[in-house]
Amino acid sequence: MEKIPMTKHGHQILTDELTDLRKVQRPAVILDISEARAHGDLSENAEYHAAKEKQSFIEGRIQELESVLGLADIIDTSKFNNDVVRFGAFVNVVDEDTDEEKTYQIVGAYEGDMENNKISLTAPLAKSLIGKKLEDSVTVTTPKGQKSYEILEISYK
Repeated sequence: MEKIPMTKHGHQILTDELTDLRKVQRPAVILDISEARAHGDLSENAEYHAAKEKQSFIEGRIQELESVLGLADIIDTSKFNNDVVRFGAFVNVVDEDTDEEKTYQIVGAYEGDMENNKISLTAPLAKSLIGKKLEDSVTVTTPKGQKSYEILEISYK
């Protein structure tokens, strides 16, 4: 199986989620199932069915996280120079049409979070930025058409 690139921070977030699922949520849902069983007829017991559904989700997520973390390849960005965009980079770009500036971090597929400007390395913008240098211009095809960005800053925090 292929390794899954991940930042140290992203790995920690997934590890924390796995710990929470195992030590907090799993025992809580087992207790919920036990309490729902005590209410009698399981065929018409909505609490029981909801708890069993939640248990199924928790167990599935635990398996997924164990698999992902087992294949994680934590990339140490501290050794990278700020001259080229690589995995883990914080890239400040300006939209060449609107002059709007944004800073994105290029992260692994399981870390992507557009609300926090973390883009997966498989995203079109990240693919176009990888390997580029300061002041390079990149063009990205988006659902709204072509967008051009200029790289203003590259850093590895």
